[in-house]
Amino acid sequence: MKKSRKISILIIAIILLLIFTSACSSNTSTSNQNNQPKEGDFIKIGHLVALTGDASMWGQSEKNALEMEVEKINKSGGVNGKHIKIIPYDTRADAVEAVNAAKRLVEQDKVIAIIGPAQSGVSNAISSVTEQAKIPFIATTATNPLVTVPKEGQVRKYAFRVCFIDPFQGRVAAQFAYTKLNAKKAAILYDVGSDYSSWLAKYFEDSFKEIGGEIVAKEAFRSGELDYRAMLGKIKQANPDVIFIPTAQKEAALAAKQARDLGIKATFLGGDNWGSPDLVTLGGSAVEGAYFVNLTAIEDPDIQGFIKEYKEKFNQDPVLPNPVMAIDALYMLIDAIKRAGSLDGTALAEAMEKTKDLKVLTGNLTIDPATHNPLNKPAIIQQVKDGKFIYVEKYVTH
Repeated sequence: MKKSRKISILIIAIILLLIFTSACSSNTSTSNQNNQPKEGDFIKIGHLVALTGDASMWGQSEKNALEMEVEKINKSGGVNGKHIKIIPYDTRADAVEAVNAAKRLVEQDKVIAIIGPAQSGVSNAISSVTEQAKIPFIATTATNPLVTVPKEGQVRKYAFRVCFIDPFQGRVAAQFAYTKLNAKKAAILYDVGSDYSSWLAKYFEDSFKEIGGEIVAKEAFRSGELDYRAMLGKIKQANPDVIFIPTAQKEAALAAKQARDLGIKATFLGGDNWGSPDLVTLGGSAVEGAYFVNLTAIEDPDIQGFIKEYKEKFNQDPVLPNPVMAIDALYMLIDAIKRAGSLDGTALAEAMEKTKDLKVLTGNLTIDPATHNPLNKPAIIQQVKDGKFIYVEKYVTH
């Protein structure tokens, strides 16, 4: 009898313990759920970025940096009491892919704004979607002027950028060549099939002539061509001090190798599309000593805090400049949200137009309301030295 009673008491104790444990678990679960932001508590921001394809090394790094920064912001309370949620889509640096992704972001995901794209052609393509939806986007490294101000001449209300534009880049390259490299004669080798290359060649040419330099040769090739010896032969006869090659890294590297094979001694100079390890991998010793304009550099004193954080989190350096420019865009958007006091796309666009002296990673950001471009955005000059990119100086035209 006593034994049976003891067993009954034990069974009751076990049942009570299970009930208590279940209640605690339920309370803990409810508490955890209550601590998690609900869907309506998020500020949803789209991110159009090349995560696969030729531009993926920059895109992956850009995505990492943006998510790292958002994680910090959310841990400190978010923005106006709401957490930020980044919704990324892979564009593959393709205009069609980007347009489809932009439609999903504005129609299905209901984002308030979009960070990216990085490429000018892709940015131009999505503007039809964003203008109609009245959702602003902030291009990160799209330098073509037509991204924000199309040929018709009226600024796109919902298109912005945080990088300099090609007329400025061409002017920086020309002034650096003339004043710092002491180049009085310049030649140009460019890709006639690329808007980026063609327009940057023109901006360099106009600026170099304006400050007293002479363009002694200007030779073009078509996208996909890999043999430039005929064009380089004509350039060699003109004996330039510097050769400006406003192309992507692959074409620049091949052109440099072929030029050196032909005995050309001129200094090579390029634009921001050179900023890839492929330039050195493909160009080898031929690109040693070459200079190029970039948006930022790993040695830039203004971004050392970011470089340190990124390296600690991902165990590698960021692939610049895209990560830095994406964070600049995020800061610009957050500032607009705070000043607008609204998540409405039109209100945000109007606030972005009034961005002034905003502290971002690359310095202070002021937006020109007439063009939606940043004012007085400095450029970085880099050089290939011992197979690496080194920081030369931060450059502002004069």
